[in-house]
Amino acid sequence: MTELTSLTIAEARDKLVAKEFSATELTQAYNAAIEAANPQINAYVAVTPDKALAMAKASDERLAKGEAGALEGIPMGIKDLFATEGVHTQAASHILDGFEPRYESTVTANLWADGAVMLGKLNMDEFAMGSSNETSYYGPVKNPWRRKGSNADLVPGGSSGGSAAAVSAHLCAGATATDTGGSIRQPAALTGTVGIKPTYGRCSRWGTVAFASSLDQAGPIARDVRDAAILLKSMASVDPKDTTSVDLPVPDYEAAVGRSVKGLRIGIPKEYRVDNMPEEIEALWQQGIAWLRDAGAEIVDVSLPHTKYALPAYYIVAPAEASSNLARYDGVRYGLRVPGKDVAEMYENTRAAGFGREVKRRIMIGTYVLSAGYYDAYYLRAQKVRTLIKRDFETVYADGIDALLTPATPSAAFGIADQDMASDPVKMYLNDIFTVTVNMAGLPGLAVPAGLSGDGLPLGLQLIGRPFEEETLFAIGSAIEQAAGRFEPAKWW
Repeated sequence: MTELTSLTIAEARDKLVAKEFSATELTQAYNAAIEAANPQINAYVAVTPDKALAMAKASDERLAKGEAGALEGIPMGIKDLFATEGVHTQAASHILDGFEPRYESTVTANLWADGAVMLGKLNMDEFAMGSSNETSYYGPVKNPWRRKGSNADLVPGGSSGGSAAAVSAHLCAGATATDTGGSIRQPAALTGTVGIKPTYGRCSRWGTVAFASSLDQAGPIARDVRDAAILLKSMASVDPKDTTSVDLPVPDYEAAVGRSVKGLRIGIPKEYRVDNMPEEIEALWQQGIAWLRDAGAEIVDVSLPHTKYALPAYYIVAPAEASSNLARYDGVRYGLRVPGKDVAEMYENTRAAGFGREVKRRIMIGTYVLSAGYYDAYYLRAQKVRTLIKRDFETVYADGIDALLTPATPSAAFGIADQDMASDPVKMYLNDIFTVTVNMAGLPGLAVPAGLSGDGLPLGLQLIGRPFEEETLFAIGSAIEQAAGRFEPAKWW
């Protein structure tokens, strides 16, 4: 039955409707795959096999009546940031121990309404703060990929490392993820999967644990561009419970897959050619340019002059919003509580024990930049820089550019507990160098696998689109995918 887990969402959907197998059989195959592989990969922090089978049974009944939804019977993994009613939702943090919400996030409610099946909750960096999935209270996720001739464990990227690893290792057909500074696109690039961070406001943030509210956006990680398009169609919606969600019709994204890119103008921003960029990343970028030119697109050199300020500005804005959002975790109403002699000491003890090192670091940075005397010097100035970054993109798009092509990450996957990264948080933050601008400007970004490194590890390219023009990204992404082919890890687990 394991071959059922190798089907894409599009393939499984069509075979379920054709009654080649049942949703129950498909779910059983995934449950078995998770049971066998999760002890090694650590992609899931909670599994719901009984709930999955009950949902699959309901899907089979709807399929029998010809009432199939868009994702009927498709088994999904859910990042531990999305509230799932009655099921473990802890943002991979100790401070939310035992929390099982009494409500469902809008994004997951949309998926269940379309017939998707929940396999369980996926590991992630604690409160989505990290680029390697090593800050999780539940331990690091292992990348299903390994270097040629090596057994060393590698990171899957973060913060949606569990989502990317589970999709890559065929432990779910697709996964929900979130992206605040690259947390969908970076892990997708490091695991040979496809990830899209939609335009800010395209998916509701209601019921999703907040990190930085003006930057957070939900999106899917999938095995190919078509599957990502299918998932985004179900995840996206306007939502009266989230006033930042946008009331625009949700297009049929799947229809854009395979569409011609002839005549599209693709911008190549010179500022993304950063110092000490590995030669293989530059070669990959040039290969992507050649593929799109061959497909009939026009390649145009462009400039985004404020790009160099994006990373420092992001690491002021995001921690500032995080320090505000995470103030609610105090041991009073839910989650962990560590007693103290009075309420102030209880707060201190709970937060000291409940938050991990990286979360504490960001709360402290955020509290500092928002404090009296520093607010104008740091936070206000970072917001002004953010406006300039957004204006750079607007200027380029006003000149008739349809999308931008850049690398997705500055390197292939690195080792778990890499001393170089562990000893220097700034080196870890530099993993987001190509992705944070997209969040600062609220734009859509798509990561597509485009090749393998010299060590045999996946590398991705990033496409950045105009606001709410995800369809264009899916069309261009599928052109790159057709040229590059698809990549699967050699099974070791």
